[in-house]
Amino acid sequence: MSDVLWYGRSVRAQLLLVFVLIDLVAVVVAGSIAILRARTQSRVEMEASMRLAELLVGDVVNFAHQQVPVEQFLATLPGQLRSMRHVRIAIKDAAGTPVASAPPAGGGYRTDRSASAPRWFAALVAAPIETRIVPVAVGGRSIGEVEIIGEPGDEIAEFWENAVTMGIVAALLNVAMIGILYVLFGRVLNPLTVLATGLADLEHQTYSVRVASPHARELAAIADRFNALALALETLRAENLRLNRRLITAQDDERRRTARELHDEVGPCLFGLKANASSIASAAAELPQKARQSVSARLHDILGIIEHLQVINRSMLDRLRPMALGHVPLQEMLEQLVSERARQHPQISFSLNADKLARSYGDSIDLTVYRCIQESLTNAIRHAHARHVTVDLGHAEAEGRLALTVRDDGSGMSPESLAGFGIRGMQERVEGLGGRYIIESTVGRGTCVRITIPLPQGPNATADAGATSGERI
Repeated sequence: MSDVLWYGRSVRAQLLLVFVLIDLVAVVVAGSIAILRARTQSRVEMEASMRLAELLVGDVVNFAHQQVPVEQFLATLPGQLRSMRHVRIAIKDAAGTPVASAPPAGGGYRTDRSASAPRWFAALVAAPIETRIVPVAVGGRSIGEVEIIGEPGDEIAEFWENAVTMGIVAALLNVAMIGILYVLFGRVLNPLTVLATGLADLEHQTYSVRVASPHARELAAIADRFNALALALETLRAENLRLNRRLITAQDDERRRTARELHDEVGPCLFGLKANASSIASAAAELPQKARQSVSARLHDILGIIEHLQVINRSMLDRLRPMALGHVPLQEMLEQLVSERARQHPQISFSLNADKLARSYGDSIDLTVYRCIQESLTNAIRHAHARHVTVDLGHAEAEGRLALTVRDDGSGMSPESLAGFGIRGMQERVEGLGGRYIIESTVGRGTCVRITIPLPQGPNATADAGATSGERI
């Protein structure tokens, strides 16, 4: 039960629960002390009332029969004892027969008030009921007796009314106090809620979040440490982004140099070998038949090897860097890529929506967008067996980023399935540029790849991109 009441609750609820528990303990202690005091006061009051009643009865008995005949004395005695409190008077004659009873002071007021006190309260407060007998004698002859019986009803009712009044006042004060504490705890603990929200932002890699410094000194220190941590993470992330961009730029530069060497060195050499082999084939026509056949067979093999090397060279050039990159606008390159896939797979419907794109965003971004679309189309064709593939690419100028979405209606994939090397490579490349690579997929309901890439900011960003993309292979 204590686990249900305590664990999983907010700090405000726990503090209020502690206050309520302390309040209940205080009520029990105060109630116990009040009952003990009421019991003591009731006993003292009843003893005083009994002594007073006994003295009063004695005085009445001594003086009243001198003015009233003996025959009427017992009958008039109750009226003379009406003023006594907390006692009940019973008068009996010499034979023990009840003659009359003297009602307590206040008439029926005692009965009504005693009825208002619960029995459990009366049992806790009431003192033991005492009974005292005062004999009545006239001229040395006993004519009856007066029985004095304790009646604590008035006292108990008075204690109960005081307890109820104090309980109502205490309850109202405690309700008001709980309300004040609820508001006060909310204001004091609100910085913790703000800190929790800030930590959630940090978890989602939003390192630009900052929290205001609260008035409480301890919480202000926590807020300052949080802001320092967020600033450090933001600085480290910016540094990592710069390093990743440099790494990707270095990789792209190395690919570009390698592609240039393959294009400018290996390609012409292979072309020269092929031309020389063709010349040798022409010159071999003048040789004797047997030698001509042997040389022609060897030249045919050499030409086959050269053509195979040329195919490998073109494939390596395409993998390292698309030939059109830096020479053809990005939108035209993508249209050509999608058209080529549509020609190779006529059973699949491809669509490309790319509007308001710049001619180039720099080699790194252009190549990343191209490879992401290429990899996504390959996965949709090979693994998803899609019938419709849609590519949406837009440039959000207000947000300074490129947004790419590739959606298909294929078989999808389960969240537990591991991403392939192609997906991981594209994800690393996108994140290296400071972007986000998200795959949303459900088995039987297709796959959606969402990519956002921030664009370089600053007055030199466009010029640098143009200079980089304008460099030829």
